[in-house]
Amino acid sequence: MRIAVIKETASGESRVAATPETVKKFIALGASVAVEPGAGLGASIADADYAAAGADVTADAVKGADIVLGVQGPNPAALKGASAGAWIVAGLDPFGQRGRIDAYAKDGFEALAMEFMPRITRAQSMDILSSQSNLAGYKAVIEAASHYGRAFPMMMTAAGTVSAAKCFVMGVGVAGLQAIATARRLGAQVSATDVRSATKEQIQSLGAKPVFVESVVGIEGEGAGGYATEMSEEYQKAQAELVSSHIAKQDIVITTALIPGRTAPRLITDAQIATMKPGSVIFDLAVAQGGNVEGSKPDEVVISHGVKIIGYSNTATHLAADASALFARNLYNFLSAFWDKEQARPVLDDEIGNAVRLTQGGKVVNERLLG
Repeated sequence: MRIAVIKETASGESRVAATPETVKKFIALGASVAVEPGAGLGASIADADYAAAGADVTADAVKGADIVLGVQGPNPAALKGASAGAWIVAGLDPFGQRGRIDAYAKDGFEALAMEFMPRITRAQSMDILSSQSNLAGYKAVIEAASHYGRAFPMMMTAAGTVSAAKCFVMGVGVAGLQAIATARRLGAQVSATDVRSATKEQIQSLGAKPVFVESVVGIEGEGAGGYATEMSEEYQKAQAELVSSHIAKQDIVITTALIPGRTAPRLITDAQIATMKPGSVIFDLAVAQGGNVEGSKPDEVVISHGVKIIGYSNTATHLAADASALFARNLYNFLSAFWDKEQARPVLDDEIGNAVRLTQGGKVVNERLLG
């Protein structure tokens, strides 16, 4: 069983799909591991570190590979020489890169999309979306604080008092919860909102103030797969009115709302931005999926009505070392959970395997792509 770790080629991608830690673990399972030269440099991992862990660092890493590990889906042309039926295990962006998925099927590869990991208890350690979103929520607040130009905590000095920054988090999933916790640690006054009423308790547990629409019923529990779903027009109108009255008082706003397979919902309009104080900052974590904020642009600082609007197309890669460590563990936890000792290879055939498998036998087989 040969496992190949590719060097990422997507613009701005600094993460890597395996670390010396997980290389050692794969070898302990009986696999051999080959790593493309320079694969870990963006995450501060030298080729020598992989070699010391037992990997073969070679430009021909993919040749004869039974499993190819990536952060983002590799170009099909880069898989030339891989074994027939090889597994491609990565974040494959199935909805945004359907043409690439079709190419994997045509070439006979079995593509496994890690972002399709089901939100069930035994798959938590395999969930790349959670691990990367956790870091993204933290980074969003740190970047917002950097652009804010004022202090976050209240400071009492002989020259007078500096008021604490007011931070509003919209969307209380993994990223939102980490954003709340980070802003609180920095000393801000934090409030948060979500369409799922069950998140009120989570917000309060972190010491933040929940801001919820009370006149219209939202989602009582979790949405599909742990994500929020699109709300009724009545709820959206009520939420817009609530946000408008609240956002004008905020210094920092972090938006995190995403709906899998859909354009990100619009949460903040230009008119609402106009009510905010000049010098305020909005970080749009959904900017790469169309944005929660009107006017936001990936990897650009947009100034609208004196308010800075920022957002990265790939936030986690700005913390490449930690993001890679967590991502690599997610992949190892996934493959090792299905490892057959007698065959010395992983064997998928259950709820998790069916959820992440996109292609098999030359065809696209995942129901989410066929529906």
